[in-house]
Amino acid sequence: MDVEIVVFEGFDELDAIGPYEVLANACRFAGEGSVRLVSLDGKGVTASHGLRVGVDGRFGDATPGFVVVPGGGWNDRDRPGAWSEAESGRLPTALADSEAVLASVCTGGMLLAEAGVLADVPAVTHHSALDDLRAAGADVRDARVVDAGHVLTAGGVTAGLDLAFHLVAREFDDEIAERVAREMEYDPSDDVVVV
Repeated sequence: MDVEIVVFEGFDELDAIGPYEVLANACRFAGEGSVRLVSLDGKGVTASHGLRVGVDGRFGDATPGFVVVPGGGWNDRDRPGAWSEAESGRLPTALADSEAVLASVCTGGMLLAEAGVLADVPAVTHHSALDDLRAAGADVRDARVVDAGHVLTAGGVTAGLDLAFHLVAREFDDEIAERVAREMEYDPSDDVVVV
C-alpha cells in the first residue's frame, strides 16, 4: 500500500496528518507499503493554522496506489486553500491525470469534483460544502466515509481518521486496522457507505 498525501498552501493540518499517522502505522505493522507527503512543486507549504510542512517529493513523480487529498480553505476564499487550488486548476488537472485510487478528506472532495472524478459518483465532503459538491454533479451521501471503489471521500476534518482506518481494513485487513486503533487509542466510526 503506497500512499501519497498531496499538500498545498492552506490545507487543513488534521486532514493530512491524521491519515498520515494511521496509514504509516499500518504500513509499519504490516511490514509493507509507504506514506509520503508531496506537493505539486516538491516544496514545503504552510497549512491553514500556520504549521510549516516539508514534503518528500513532487506529486506525479511516482505512481502510488493511493492519493489522499486534504481540504481546508474552501469557504475562506480570500486565503490560500482548497478554493484557490480549484481556481488555479493545477491540482485538479494533476489529480485527473493520476492512475491511483483517489481519496479526499473534508473539502479535498471539492478538488476531486473539480478534477471531474465525482460526476454521478456517491461522495461526501464537509457539511459547509455539500451544496457545492451536489452542484458539481456528485451523488451526495450522508456518511462520514463513502467508498465508491476507485474514489473515496470523507466528511469534515476528523472523518479523515475514519477514511484512513477504512483504507487500512480494505487494503490490509481488520486485524491491522484494530492494531493501529489500539496503538492510537482511537475508536473508528463505522459510518461508512460502500457502493
